[in-house]
Amino acid sequence: MKKKLPSPITILFFVIIFAYACTWLIPAGKYHTLSYTKGSNEFAYTGGEFSKVLPFSQATLDSLHILIPLKSFESGAIRKPVSVPGSYERIKSARANPLQILLAPVKGVLDSIDVILFVLFIGGFMQIFNQSGAMVAALKGLTRRMHGRESWLIILLTFLFSFGGASYGMAEEGLVFYAVMIPLFLKAGYDLLVPVAVIFGGTQLGTLASFTNPFSTIIASNAAGVNWTDGLNMRLAIFVITTITFIWYITRYANKVKRNPGASLVFKIDGDVLPATLPSENETGSGLSGKMVNIVVAVFVITFLVMIGGVVFFDWWLVEMTTLFLGAAILMGFLLKMKEEDWVNQFIEGCKGMIAVGLIIGTARGVSILLDEGQIADSIIYGAAQLTQSMPPSIFIILMMFLFMVFTLFISSSSGMAVLTMPIMGSLATLVDVPGREIVNAYLFGMGVMGFLTPTGLILPSLAMVNISFKTWLKFIMPFLGILLIICGFALLAGLFFF
Repeated sequence: MKKKLPSPITILFFVIIFAYACTWLIPAGKYHTLSYTKGSNEFAYTGGEFSKVLPFSQATLDSLHILIPLKSFESGAIRKPVSVPGSYERIKSARANPLQILLAPVKGVLDSIDVILFVLFIGGFMQIFNQSGAMVAALKGLTRRMHGRESWLIILLTFLFSFGGASYGMAEEGLVFYAVMIPLFLKAGYDLLVPVAVIFGGTQLGTLASFTNPFSTIIASNAAGVNWTDGLNMRLAIFVITTITFIWYITRYANKVKRNPGASLVFKIDGDVLPATLPSENETGSGLSGKMVNIVVAVFVITFLVMIGGVVFFDWWLVEMTTLFLGAAILMGFLLKMKEEDWVNQFIEGCKGMIAVGLIIGTARGVSILLDEGQIADSIIYGAAQLTQSMPPSIFIILMMFLFMVFTLFISSSSGMAVLTMPIMGSLATLVDVPGREIVNAYLFGMGVMGFLTPTGLILPSLAMVNISFKTWLKFIMPFLGILLIICGFALLAGLFFF
């Protein structure tokens, strides 16, 4: 009998229990923080049980050994409170009580309700589109045109998702594309790992080699006191190298499965599984004319283009994107002349299919909440700083990448990680003669690699979309992560000695 890892929700409950144990094993502690409200003329300095205001000036930052230029606060590039180097202090233990284990997922759902609603409304939108029959008709046409050239779908789409992650931080938006990519890749003869690798793997790889991502590269660079363009050429090179390598890795696996379906890791580990989002072959769209199929597909495609444009150019986020998919579902129902009752029933049915994904997202957020309440994240960073402060630069920078991998288990937010760690690590880097840009790269590489695995990220919701196990994903991705670590390690050392 095949041994399987537990379901995503169960895995996350184990992680919550581990986080609970950490609040008892790791001493509570906090760095003092400095924050700024745009438009005011003062900083708010908070430490322990006190808070005071300080002049909004570069002199204040210099006196606190914060390397961030004043203009980064003025422009709004730094919005969250930043840690003050050298200010760490132990605080009264905030050990969680056992009840927090059950409270964590509930609090997580409440805290991430915007993401969960986004996922539910995607389900409703896709259900309306699937029931129209337009998807099956469009996929059949695309499959015929791409026959014999299916590998180009992997090449093009992986590049686009990686570029989205590297350029503007594409992440949660990728969940939208599974309902389309799953049947497309299955019809091409691939298995369910391929859409996860292309969508989740592509966006996650992009975050590792982010060159203009405002949520990671720019915030981290500002917090470390360096210009975000410092090191840009290296990040562009890493983006090209890692993306090409990953495309090769996926296409090699996909073509092996296409030639021999028995070689599929999904089949070997999970058996003959199918995702709930797969449209039925019976949905032929017999009631739609060719013109109407084209109109419905056009609405579908335009919705995605509007979403991407809104995020990139108009600072849209989850509320706006959720509203967009609700509006598109209503428009599609109007074009299809659906009865009000049928539209509501179908939309709700689509939402139901995404409830499991939403619960996984909320439970994962509960882990972060439990750790925040235990106030141990700063203690972990302080311990890491103490460990590395007297090391040679080459050992320091490699170890820093691995430390950021560990930090990612506790802090899944890239912007949160940046403002919490970069002022400390950036200050420490100057003491060991390491350029600030390499600290930023170590942060990007560490978070990027661990992001492929951490249960508190998007991997478990992505696997739930396709109904395959975490064990299957581990078997597929671990060899590639070994390659990634070698590439990133060489890049960090090259940044020290040759640039």
